Amino acid sequence: MDRDEEIKLENKKIRYLRFFIDLSIAEIYQSELSLIEALRIMKRAKQVALNLFPDSENTFELIYAPRFRRAILERFRLN
Repeated sequence: MDRDEEIKLENKKIRYLRFFIDLSIAEIYQSELSLIEALRIMKRAKQVALNLFPDSENTFELIYAPRFRRAILERFRLN
């Protein structure tokens, strides 16, 4: 695979991950979920991120985990 193809694949994976994260957060906000179910959605999103980008756990924790925590705190009115 040449460099241009690698870049296209990387960009495709990034777009997919963004879409998946946004959809997961929308599901937390808009669906009738329990707290446990919301946490499972967050865990599933993290696994998708790690499958797409191995060794990216720190990146997930810095970028996406705060968004999930905020959505869960707001949705379930936790302090």
